Formats: sequence, C-alpha cells, structure tokens
Amino acid sequence: MEEKGKGGRPTEYKEEYNKLVYKLCLLGAIDREIAEIIGVSEQTLNAWKQIYPQFLESIKNGKVIADSEVANSLFKRARGYQFKEKTYEDGALRKEVLKDIAPDTGAAMAWLKNRQSAKWRDKQEIEIIDDKANLLKAARERVLNGKRED
Repeated sequence: MEEKGKGGRPTEYKEEYNKLVYKLCLLGAIDREIAEIIGVSEQTLNAWKQIYPQFLESIKNGKVIADSEVANSLFKRARGYQFKEKTYEDGALRKEVLKDIAPDTGAAMAWLKNRQSAKWRDKQEIEIIDDKANLLKAARERVLNGKRED
C-alpha cells in the first residue's frame, strides 16, 4: 500500500505485517527484533508506526495483551493458587485432584518492587545531614543541663 502524492521509492510496508507484528508482540518481541524479522531498520519501523495507524495499533495491542497476561500470572504466583489436575487413562478421565501452589515470595517481591518501588526497592535512600554546628550546640546543651550520655 503506497502513500499517494509522495515521491521517492515505494514503501516496503504490507498490510500482512499488522497481523505478524501483533503475534510477535504476544511472544514478547521488542521493536528491534520485530524490525530484524521483517527485514527493515528500526527507524523504518518507527516511521511506519506514524504513517500506518493500524500497524501501530497492532504493536500496541500485542504488547498490552502479553504484558497483562504476564502480570496476571505473576500476581497469581505471588498470592498462590489452586488448580485441578486431571489424570487420563486410555482417553478417559481417571482421577481429578485439587492441588495447591504456595505463594512465591520472589514473585511477590517482583510485584511490589514494580508497583510500590519507593517502599520495596532494594536500594533505600537515607539522607544524612552533616551539620557540625547543630551537633556541637546539642552536645553543649546536654552538658550545661547536666545530662550525660551513657
């Protein structure tokens, strides 16, 4: 599909790419990888996003669905869950057992670090104020008031 009224060489863009990029995004592909698979530069891929709205929507939708499914799985794993395990023999259901998957602290920490990073990140910021004058003043007041530090 060539843009009308524009000079230069014809675009390599094809409508079939919309479906392809959607599926690639569901698989977790990033823009650089998508460009490599299609056989264009990342710059061309970004230009296509601006020129072809359906192309951009296909990428966005694939990424949103993939990310939301992974987030849901991480959330389930962090909280723990139950599932029914079915055993078949000769094509017939033989047994059905309810199994528990315990909460996973690693998944819980990953969730919290991303959702509430100020509270749960590994690196804590501590403000240290080096105010010698105030420290000396406080020490002097303790001495004058007869308070001793043990």
